[in-house]
Amino acid sequence: MAQWFLDLHPAWQALVRVLLFLLPVLMLVPGLIWWERRLLSWMQDRIGPNRVATITWSKTSKMVPGFLRGKKTKLFGLLQPIADGVKLFFKEDVTPSASDRFLYFVAPGIALFPAFALGGTLPWAPWRSLTPIADVNIGILYVLAISSLGVYGVVLAGYSGNNKYSLMGGLRASAQLISYELAMGMSLACIVLATGSLKMTDMIKAQEGAFWGALPWAQNWFVFTPYGFVAMVVFMICMVAETNRAPFDLPEAENELIAGYHTEYSSMKFAVFFMGEYAAMFVFSGVLASVFFGGYNMAPFNWDYIAQNAPPFWAGVAGFLGKMNYWLAPLWFIGKIAFFISVYIWIRATLPRLRYDQLMSLGWKSLLPLATFNFIIVAAWILVNRLVTEQRSPLAGTIAGFGLWVVAGILAYSIWRIVKRASAEPELEVRTIKMVDPVGEATV
Repeated sequence: MAQWFLDLHPAWQALVRVLLFLLPVLMLVPGLIWWERRLLSWMQDRIGPNRVATITWSKTSKMVPGFLRGKKTKLFGLLQPIADGVKLFFKEDVTPSASDRFLYFVAPGIALFPAFALGGTLPWAPWRSLTPIADVNIGILYVLAISSLGVYGVVLAGYSGNNKYSLMGGLRASAQLISYELAMGMSLACIVLATGSLKMTDMIKAQEGAFWGALPWAQNWFVFTPYGFVAMVVFMICMVAETNRAPFDLPEAENELIAGYHTEYSSMKFAVFFMGEYAAMFVFSGVLASVFFGGYNMAPFNWDYIAQNAPPFWAGVAGFLGKMNYWLAPLWFIGKIAFFISVYIWIRATLPRLRYDQLMSLGWKSLLPLATFNFIIVAAWILVNRLVTEQRSPLAGTIAGFGLWVVAGILAYSIWRIVKRASAEPELEVRTIKMVDPVGEATV
C-alpha cells in the first residue's frame, strides 16, 4: 500500500476506509434494485423496466448527428431506480396523527443502521491498511450482535404507527429473527471451532491453506468440506430469513397484513426501509462469501504454489493470475456478492411464501437441530485430532471419537424421531352418516 496513506493521521485513514465502504454500497443499491426487476421479469416471462432512459432522437434537429436522427437509444431502464427515488422524494410525507412521533421517526434509522455497522467488518481485499474498516477481535460475535438490532427498527415501526396490523407484522418479525438467529449462530460457530478465531480475516486466511491438508495447489474453502457445506446451507437459509426476503417475508405478507410493519410510512422514510433491506442483503452476502467461499480470492487455487512448482508456461500463467487475484480482489469480492444476491432473487421467483407455522417449524425443528449436530461433529473431530496428533495417544483418540460419534448418533436419532412424530399426519376418524327418508326407512 502507498506510503502516503500510511503516513496520514489515523482519523483520516479511518475516514478513507469508511468512504471506500459506504460509497460502493450506496452506489450499488440502485443497481441491485434494477437487477432484481430485470431478473425477475426474465424468470417470469415479462418485460420489466424498459422505458426510463430510452432516448428518442429528433428527426429534424441539426444538433443531432445524421446517423441518430429518428432513432431510439435503449438503456434497458437503467435509470428506473433513480426515477423511483425522485418519485419517493416528492411524494407526500404523511405522519399518522395518533403515532408515537419519536419512535416513528427513529425506527427507519434503526432498521438501516445494522447493515452499515456490519459492513465495517467485511474484508474487501488483502490490503490490511485499507480494509476492513475495523478488524475487531470478536468478529463473528459482533456480526450476530449487530444483526439482531435490526429487529428493533421493525418492531418499533409496527408499534409506533398505532396500527394493529402493522404491529402484528412487527411482532412476527421479532419472532422470526430470534428463531433463525440461533441456527445462524450455530452454523458460524462450526467455522469458529475449525479456525480457532472469530475474525473474518483469519477465516479467509485459513481457507487459503492446502485443500483438506493434502492438496497444496488448491485452497481449502469451507464450502468444500462436509461440515462447512452443511453450515453454509444453514447460514444461507437463515440469512434469507434475517433479511425478511421471500419465502420468509411474513412480516410484510400483503395478503394477510396489508403491507406489514411499514404500512404507515411514506415518502423517504419508506425508502429508508427499502434501502436497508438491500444493504442488509449486500452485507450478509459479503459475510457468506468471506466465511465459506474464500472471501476476496478469485478461485480456489494457490497461485503462488503453482507458479513455483509448475512448468514454465503454466508458472507464468499462475503468476499473472496471482497478481490479478491480489490487485483486483475487491472486484472478485463484489462479484461473489452479486452472485449471492442473484440467488436471493432466484429464490423469490421460485418459492411461494411460507405459512407462519411452516416458517417456525423449519427454524426450530430442522435448521437448529441440524446446525447443532454439525457443531458436535466438528467438536468431536477437533478433539480426536488433538488427542492423536498433539497428545500422541491414538487409543485415547479412538475411544473419544467412538464415544462422541455414539452421542452424536443418539442425538440424530432423537431429532429424527421428534421430527417424524411432529410431521406425521393424524389419522382421520371414520364417521358414518345416516340419512332417514320421509317414509322412515334408514339409508346409509
